[in-house]
Amino acid sequence: MQPELSAGLRHRTVEAPAGRLHLVEQGTGPLVLLVHGFPESWYSWRRQLPALAAAGYRAVALDVRGYGRSSRPAAADAYRMLDLVEDNVAVVRALGEESAVVVGHDWGSNIAAASALLHPEVFRAVALLSVPYAPPGGPRPTEVFSRIGGPEQEFYVSCFQEPGRAEAEMEPDVRGWLAGFYAALSADTMPAADEPDPHFVARGGGRLRDRFPAGVLPAWLSEDDLDVYAGEFERTGMTGALNRYRNMDRDWEDLARYDGAPIRQPSLFIGGAADASTTWMADAIDAFPTTLPALTAAHLLDGCGHWIQQERPDEVNRLLTDWLGQLA
Repeated sequence: MQPELSAGLRHRTVEAPAGRLHLVEQGTGPLVLLVHGFPESWYSWRRQLPALAAAGYRAVALDVRGYGRSSRPAAADAYRMLDLVEDNVAVVRALGEESAVVVGHDWGSNIAAASALLHPEVFRAVALLSVPYAPPGGPRPTEVFSRIGGPEQEFYVSCFQEPGRAEAEMEPDVRGWLAGFYAALSADTMPAADEPDPHFVARGGGRLRDRFPAGVLPAWLSEDDLDVYAGEFERTGMTGALNRYRNMDRDWEDLARYDGAPIRQPSLFIGGAADASTTWMADAIDAFPTTLPALTAAHLLDGCGHWIQQERPDEVNRLLTDWLGQLA
């Protein structure tokens, strides 16, 4: 990690329902909790931590349970959304705070949204990156995903939900798989519209990585950055991270009482215009006046893919700090 980014970072672990959670902290002031997605770690917030600290906030990025230096419970059902929300509450309490603003990216966006929905007394505002808020409810997730793709290809989420299947593809070459996955969803390296979609696997023995770009890294990802990510997953394996996908039906059942519920705290959305998450979920963005009634703004960044806070750190930092400055 570059010295200018690592200066002032404080690593610590705190007790939580997961067992222990690894946190990286910088700055003093109101608490801002940063929650990463798949397949990342606290490191995906490396460019936000110093910017938030400089703006007068106590910025804390965690390794979500199953990742990095945080605990990795053995049971697959230990990665349900309710447990991840309680981890976030435990972090706030362990840091001696009563409330926090929660910011999430990718799966972290879902975790941040659920944290705000279930514990509005703790999470006073929420910022969602890349994945828009869609309230609980609707059809069972596995049934939805099984219908995506058709007879010739299978949606990646269905692949990830099958225990051991994705691990068998990823773990023999973690570094190469991560490089391809990051490139496949980055605006400057993603496949062209007329090339096979990297969100799908050819039925009958295909691999996700067969559709990844080869031999190229996106501009935001240096070889050193890739080493950090690969080193963590080579040490931990991929199962803890993948178990999030294997709890989607449990989450659907657990959160049924919140069917259609809006998040009423102040909120912010930032997405990439070239990210499938924003195009596939365009209806969710259109529904923000109902689902996020206290939304301050929704931004779609042109020419930006999925890894938004890493692809466009300066713009994301400005949008985050401007929004934080407007909160009471």
